[in-house]
Amino acid sequence: MKRLNQALPGLVLGIIIYGFLVELIGVWFVADKIRYTSGLLFGVGCAIFTAIHIAMIIEESVRIGQGHEKYLSFKSVMRYLIVCTVMILMMVFKLGNMFTALIGIFGLKVSAYAQPLLNKFLGNNVSHITEVKEEN
Repeated sequence: MKRLNQALPGLVLGIIIYGFLVELIGVWFVADKIRYTSGLLFGVGCAIFTAIHIAMIIEESVRIGQGHEKYLSFKSVMRYLIVCTVMILMMVFKLGNMFTALIGIFGLKVSAYAQPLLNKFLGNNVSHITEVKEEN
């Protein structure tokens, strides 16, 4: 993941921490704990998929250069269609709570905004480790 984007491991870690916190806090207040948890897992999974796919699109757009905006836009639309398909299948087959799935997907935004705080709590060791590995 670090080869794809240096910020991606921290972003995925933030999504996982967010999902864990939402699970710990919210599971005590709902009656259907299984659907709450499974919906949250689907949402966190979609958020992680979205983060990885965005990093892939950024890498691809840098590699390709200009002139392929339609192709990159198509890839972005496909990402959203995949997430919508997962949500629809989840709803049709009653695999989880739709509300908690949306909360899980919002984990991508929360993690992106929380990156400075996460880096502060984890210390600067994370950024120094990636810099040393790149120099070697």
